[in-house]
Amino acid sequence: MIDAHHHIWFQKDLPWLLGPEQPRIFGRYGSIKRDYLIGEFLDDLEGTGIEKSVYVQANWAPNWFEDEVAWVQSVADESGWPHAISGYADFTIGDVRPQLDRLAAYPLMRAIRQQFHWHENPLYRFAQRPDLPADGRVQKNIAKLADYEWAFELQVFPAQMDAAERLANACPDVTFVLQHAGMLVDTTPSGWSEWRRGMKKLALCENVVSKLSGFGTFIRRLDPQLNGTLVNETLKIFGAERCMFGSNFPIEKIWTDYGSLLESHLAAVSKLPETDRHEIFSGTASRVYGI
Repeated sequence: MIDAHHHIWFQKDLPWLLGPEQPRIFGRYGSIKRDYLIGEFLDDLEGTGIEKSVYVQANWAPNWFEDEVAWVQSVADESGWPHAISGYADFTIGDVRPQLDRLAAYPLMRAIRQQFHWHENPLYRFAQRPDLPADGRVQKNIAKLADYEWAFELQVFPAQMDAAERLANACPDVTFVLQHAGMLVDTTPSGWSEWRRGMKKLALCENVVSKLSGFGTFIRRLDPQLNGTLVNETLKIFGAERCMFGSNFPIEKIWTDYGSLLESHLAAVSKLPETDRHEIFSGTASRVYGI
């Protein structure tokens, strides 16, 4: 099995770990306010059957974007983990290619994440404005990922999915990995309706796949029922061959352990054919990240 979304870090890469705890999108994080290195991650994996993993950028200062990838590559060279890296680049600048060229020197590079999710709640807001996925400059820069055969980790809220669809259609040669299955934040009936509408729209773009991860972000606990609903509804919309499991560790470690999180996902798909389960826990991630 493959974990398609995790982070390892030390305090240089997360300035917000230093000093007083400030509110975050996932709530209070005192239990992980420390270094989280590959040894602890591998301890968390013990007994789960996870054989490979993908590191996704952890918000180092933008001017350290290459330092982050260089450090993770060095960790992999020494330990054999992770097996692929999603780094950071700024697609809002005039030409992103010089940044991509610098990252191309690292063998495990497979994707880029720049977080575009914007919300009316400032605590949930990472992007400068909500319409960045529809920005022509951003689209032109992201299209360049095709030359490197890298994916783009697409992180948006349901209200931004129309703009995200325009981005995916503008870059048909780039694979987009929808983070956290579209980040359902509003679980009222209207919130679910908006999420389903946006997910179905994105699923029409054949170059978009969905990551089944981060479901505890807004409820701040492990809820097997919510996990099961999100997993199965996403599978109905995208199909197993376009879905992949991700742990979002150590964030989810704030409220659960790795084994319990994985078991919740396994239980959600227990009645599916083995071929579908293989796609979700291995096949899709293997194809997207080339591992």
